[in-house]
Amino acid sequence: MRDFLKELGLSGVNSGAYGNGWIEHPGGGELTSVSPTEEEPVGKVLQADENDYETIVQAAQERFESWRMVPAPKRGEIVRQLGEELRKYKRPLGQLIAFEMGKILSEGEGEVQEAIDIADFAVGLSRQLYGLSMHSERPKHRMYEQWHPLGPIGIVTAFNFPVAVWAWNAMIAAVCGDTMIWKPSSKTPLSAIAVQHICDRVMKANDVQGVFNLAVGRGSAVGERLINDKRIPLISATGSCRMGRRIGSVVAQRLGRTLLELGGNNAVIVTEDADQDMALRAIVFGAVGTAGQRCTSTRRIFLHKSIAKEFTDRLIKAYESITIGDPLDPDTLMGPMIDEGAIEDMMAALEEAKAEGAEILTGGKRIDRKGFFVEPTIVKAKHGMKITQEETFAPILYVFEFETVEEAIHMQNDVDQGLSSAMFTTNLHAAETFLSPAGSDCGIANINIGTSGAEIGGAFGGEKDTGGGREAGSDAWKNYMRRQTCTINYSHDMPLAQGVKFDIE
Repeated sequence: MRDFLKELGLSGVNSGAYGNGWIEHPGGGELTSVSPTEEEPVGKVLQADENDYETIVQAAQERFESWRMVPAPKRGEIVRQLGEELRKYKRPLGQLIAFEMGKILSEGEGEVQEAIDIADFAVGLSRQLYGLSMHSERPKHRMYEQWHPLGPIGIVTAFNFPVAVWAWNAMIAAVCGDTMIWKPSSKTPLSAIAVQHICDRVMKANDVQGVFNLAVGRGSAVGERLINDKRIPLISATGSCRMGRRIGSVVAQRLGRTLLELGGNNAVIVTEDADQDMALRAIVFGAVGTAGQRCTSTRRIFLHKSIAKEFTDRLIKAYESITIGDPLDPDTLMGPMIDEGAIEDMMAALEEAKAEGAEILTGGKRIDRKGFFVEPTIVKAKHGMKITQEETFAPILYVFEFETVEEAIHMQNDVDQGLSSAMFTTNLHAAETFLSPAGSDCGIANINIGTSGAEIGGAFGGEKDTGGGREAGSDAWKNYMRRQTCTINYSHDMPLAQGVKFDIE
C-alpha cells in the first residue's frame, strides 16, 4: 500500500458509512476504487445500504437539534480546526486525489488548498450572517429579518472534484448551523473517506459527532432515498444536466430546495487585439487541465479571422508538447481520463464531429499504454454543429472563427449551458460589451482570464442548463439557511398595515 493511503488512515477495505461515528460493517456491498493511471485497485469500500442510510439520517437529525443552537462563531471555530487538519494532510490528500481521480499532483494539492481556503472564508462568515432591518409603516413597530439554520442537507458530489466541491458546501453549511449527509461519487470514494476521517477527529475533539456524515452507496440504496427524503430540506448536487433534471424534479415534487451545479460548454473569445501569449496559456490550461474533465473546462474558442490561422498553429504546437502520463510525476501536465466509459464518450463525440464535417487538427487518439490515456484534441468546427452544442467531458477543443464581437458573443451563448466564459481583449468597448446585459449569458464572465480556476470568494455557478445554483463565496450562504421576517410592536395599540380598519368591542 502506498504511504499516502496509510497516512490518511485508509486500509485495504474501508467503511463508506458514517453517522455519528463509523458504521463498521455497512451492508451495501463492496465497491472497488480503481486507479485510472494503473487500472489497478486502490482500495475497497463497504457501501451503505437502506438501513445504514436511515442510521446516518437519524444521526444528522439528532445532532442538528443541538448544533443549530451553538453560536455561529463557535461553529466557525470548529470549522477553523477542520481547516487546520486539512493543512496537515494537504500533501497526502492531494496525492490520493491524483491517484484515484487522475488529475495531476499540483491540481490535487490545489483542490485541497481550495478546501482550506473555503474553511477560512467560512470562519469569517460565521460572524457575518447578516439580516436586514426595515422601517415599518406602523408607529412603534420594528421590522427585521434573521436567518436560521435550515436542517440536515444532502451533498452529492462528482468524481472530478472529490474534495473541493464537498468543502464549498460543507464548510458554509456547518457555520450556518446545518448538519449534512455526503454522497460522493462511486468513482472516487476513498478521497471522501479520507476527508471523513479528518472530520471525525475534529468532531470527536469537540464532541459534535454527527455534523459531517458520509454515505457511499448505490443510487438505488442511498441516492434515491436522499433526494426523496422530506427530512432533507436541501439537496446540493454537482453533476450532469441529466442527473440535475432528475434530482430537481424529484425534490420539487416534495417542495424541497435544490442547489444544482451541472454541465458547462465553456468558451473563450480572442479578439484581434488580444495578448495572444496570455490567451494561449489560459486556453491550454483550461482545455487540457484535468484532462478536460472540469465543469469549467474550455471546450470552445472563437478566434477573430485576422488571427485565427496564426493562433491555431501556435495552439497545435503547444498541444503537441503536452507531457501526458502519471499524474504523480511532477513533470506531467495531463493525466488519464477517469475510466473506459469516458474514453468511449470522447471517441464517439469525435466520430460525430467528423460526420458533421469537422476537421481534427491534432490529437484524437487513445494512447497505447496502461491506463485511460488519450491525446488532447483540437477540432476545427463551424457554428451550428450539433456535437459542439453538447458537453463532452473530455479534452476536446472546438475552434471557430468570427468577424465581429457581437457575432462571437451570439455564437458563445447559442448553447444550452451557461457556466463559464471568457474574452481576451485589450479593447475596452469589446470587454464592456461582453460584460453587459447583452453580453455573456453565463454565471461566470472573465476578461483576460480563462474559464477555469475560479476563486472561492465569488459565488460559483451558472445559468440555463447549468442549473442556476451558486456555491462558495459572496452570499451563497443564504442557500443553507431559512429567512424569517420579524415584526415587534412595542406600542399599546394594534394598528394594521395598509390602513385596514377592523374594530371590535
